[in-house]
Amino acid sequence: MSCSHVTTVESVTARTSGCEECLKSGSPWVHLRLCLTCGHVGCCDSSPSRHATKHFERTTHPVMASYERGERWAWCYVDQMELDVPAGVAKSLR
Repeated sequence: MSCSHVTTVESVTARTSGCEECLKSGSPWVHLRLCLTCGHVGCCDSSPSRHATKHFERTTHPVMASYERGERWAWCYVDQMELDVPAGVAKSLR
């Protein structure tokens, strides 16, 4: 199975250096995810608030990438599959 959503992602600029919602509320997070549609930074599903998934549910932006230093993978929420980070997007990551 392949994911057609990966062809719609672009190089984005992260809007914050940490989870946007957690920074506002003072909540902790575990790992960060970067929305490859709009640059939203949200916390992963292992974090108490799961803001990356909530961002997808609110916006339907399909692909997030790990925003952890040295990690190079992405996830499509629609197709429920891990993806390689497209070369043009890699410069958006840490």
